[in-house]
Amino acid sequence: MVSIGYAAMMEQFDPNDLLAYCVLAEDAGFRTVMVSDHFQPWTPRQGQSGFSWAFMAALGAKTSLRFGPGVVCPLFRYHPAIVAQAAATLEVLYPGRTWLGLGSGEALNEHVIGAYWPEAPTRVRMLFEALDVISALFSGKTVRHKGEFFTVETTRLYTLPDAPPPIYVATAGPVTAERTGRTCDGIITVGAPDERIHGLFERFARGAAARGKDPRRLRRIIRLHVSFADTHAQALEQALREWPVGAMRFSRADIRNPEDFDAMARLVRPEDFQNRVLISPDIDEHLDYLQRYIDMGFDEIYLHNVGRNQEAFIHAYGTRVLPRLKEAPTRAADA
Repeated sequence: MVSIGYAAMMEQFDPNDLLAYCVLAEDAGFRTVMVSDHFQPWTPRQGQSGFSWAFMAALGAKTSLRFGPGVVCPLFRYHPAIVAQAAATLEVLYPGRTWLGLGSGEALNEHVIGAYWPEAPTRVRMLFEALDVISALFSGKTVRHKGEFFTVETTRLYTLPDAPPPIYVATAGPVTAERTGRTCDGIITVGAPDERIHGLFERFARGAAARGKDPRRLRRIIRLHVSFADTHAQALEQALREWPVGAMRFSRADIRNPEDFDAMARLVRPEDFQNRVLISPDIDEHLDYLQRYIDMGFDEIYLHNVGRNQEAFIHAYGTRVLPRLKEAPTRAADA
């Protein structure tokens, strides 16, 4: 059955408040949590950026939900060996409940250590080398690695779970999607036109098949942004105020400061949110929107309500959306 998850946005909320929202989400029927990993918020108004690994440790103790980072960049702030150690420890604490989401990062969070910020193709090569390091350490064997970007002296992980957490890679590009299918347990993407998503699925499945893996056993994951409120005007206002980044139709990976995003936010217009953030007070419209992605074949769908009204959003979805969702016909047939 498809898992509907709650997106816990560390850049928007105090971690104590966010933990309380996750507890409410579990009570409402959400089954898993995707935790964002930020050093800085997108805009100063968002106002937070707690440490995701500390939060996830508390989340595991406070709930019985599955959870993982969406996503960690194991290239700059974190060396891949540190990511492997952190993820392995979480899985030891909460067996079978964690997963590791990886991505190539944004300068907003990674430039803080003062390292050179490379172009996207280089960051993708770095990502897959980092993934090789993490996978090798997850094996429990002694690892020696000297690659194009990373070095690991002779070492191994001493605290290991019975089975490593699954690794998912975030991508919106077809070449990376195919490589993800070859090397990982699932793919994470964001809302996009249907034909683009189907193209990603095809390349992801092609990569999996090339390694002799059954694509149906791999996870297809998406995070969706919505703005739910009592009226359309309120839903639009909170999207403009709290999540203008969702309307920015250009690559955000090279922008370094929240103040720069704030300046660009002044250029955002309501129509820029079209097909990127669902802005609606109509709960049936939210139901149809979510059902569409279930029917497309996603296994896990994470929902981020961009407003501060998290309790109202969680209650509305828990009582009027989640119970009415239907399994995709293909998934039901497979079952």
